[in-house]
Amino acid sequence: MPDTTIQPHTDVVLIGAGIMSATLGLMLKELQPDIRIQIFERLDHAAAESSDAWNNAGTGHSAFCELNYTPESKDGSVDISKALKIAESFEISRQFWSFLIEKGLVSNPEEFIRSIPHVSFVWGTDNVSFLRKRYEALQANPLFADMEFSTDHDVQKQWMPLVMEGRDPNEVNAATFMKIGTDVNFGALTRSMFNYLKEQPGISIFFNHEVRRLRQKDNGEWRITVRNLDTNEKSVTRTPFVFIGAGGGSLPLLEKAHIPEGNGFGGFPVSGQWLRCTNEEVIEKHFAKVYGKASVGAPPMSVPHIDSRMINGKKELLFGPYAGFSTKFLKNGSYLDLPLSIKANNVIPMLSAGFHNLPLTKYLIDQVRQSDDDRMDVLREYVPDAKSEDWILENAGQRVQVIKKDESGRGILEFGTEVVTKADGSLAVLLGASPGASTTASIMLDLLDRCFSEKHKSGEWQYKLRQMIPSYGVKLNDKPALLKEVRQRTASALKLEN
Repeated sequence: MPDTTIQPHTDVVLIGAGIMSATLGLMLKELQPDIRIQIFERLDHAAAESSDAWNNAGTGHSAFCELNYTPESKDGSVDISKALKIAESFEISRQFWSFLIEKGLVSNPEEFIRSIPHVSFVWGTDNVSFLRKRYEALQANPLFADMEFSTDHDVQKQWMPLVMEGRDPNEVNAATFMKIGTDVNFGALTRSMFNYLKEQPGISIFFNHEVRRLRQKDNGEWRITVRNLDTNEKSVTRTPFVFIGAGGGSLPLLEKAHIPEGNGFGGFPVSGQWLRCTNEEVIEKHFAKVYGKASVGAPPMSVPHIDSRMINGKKELLFGPYAGFSTKFLKNGSYLDLPLSIKANNVIPMLSAGFHNLPLTKYLIDQVRQSDDDRMDVLREYVPDAKSEDWILENAGQRVQVIKKDESGRGILEFGTEVVTKADGSLAVLLGASPGASTTASIMLDLLDRCFSEKHKSGEWQYKLRQMIPSYGVKLNDKPALLKEVRQRTASALKLEN
């Protein structure tokens, strides 16, 4: 049985009970069965922030339909490098989840993943030209070989009937279609993983516990002070390795760790809202994730999409997200999060990033000022016949975009995830947002290489890693036959379309 009290010494401390910590914890337990891990979460249950289905702006990111992963260059060409990397990473995640199912660590894949087509949809001559170039560039690669393209309204009606209903028959538009897309409920998956972990010897999970201090001692170990939010009691534990995967709460903890590698990092919080459909007839008309092009200056989490999801066993239909600004770093955070994160070592990068991203600031101001009618006007670009009485506004989660210092000392706003690792490998901190959860498995494989390098090189760990990820160390896009084999196996295990 797991310990019910905080132990004074442990092998690993994980901060935050989201998909990142769940994945790393499970990998480490499989690689080293006798490992001792303590997990601390400030809320009262797992996956309550970024990993929760209602808070996660994009589910099942595999780069099939997200247009922001394939930017158009000034010369008119389309850069697909990021899309290829994300698609590869998602295949790694699928393999890891299949391993969990096959080994019985997680049961019933229908609770967290299902097949759903991924569609990109644009209108206007320039956008149609862009989508065609994107399709031609992607479809030439094995990862995207099944992608279809069409400017035919009748074909598009088959792919997304709700989106085409009431649309001008003379509108110039185009869409791409990937049948093998997925919808992933990362909240459900995370909780299933923790349900397994908490029953394993040496694993302890403490909810309503907040990490207050981190300090590395002369012997290399970390001394961590934790406060029980129910009793206000403080406890101390020591460990040779700490992972901070606390979503928007990671930046303040990185600052408390006082490591040189963390100097210059800041965060820019972006909040979000959904329009959620309440009309069951409308919900049943749509079965796809349909992504469009983001507005100029919009952050990646704000790419508009009309999204069919399964949440807690119920089919839902969402549109958005609409971006906003809040100084909170977490949905359950404090309005002082942003001002308290400004330190002497990051004030210049943060001010510089703000100055060089004025279009983002204008975009967020415009979003905050939107009325209900404004939001419905945006929705009707995707669902022409949408009625106001069928949709209600819901708050989504908080994202903290990474600000980092460049070689000149100025700040760069990064749209993605960033792992900050101490040189000795004793501390790793995950910052940022999209694509995040969908690429967790590959992020954690890289972290294991950085932070457990000697063990990672061992024959035992290499063998076990290949059991978890059969394609480990191989680029699937370069091996079409292996890609086909992997997709068949994972589709069977996860009960997905292939």
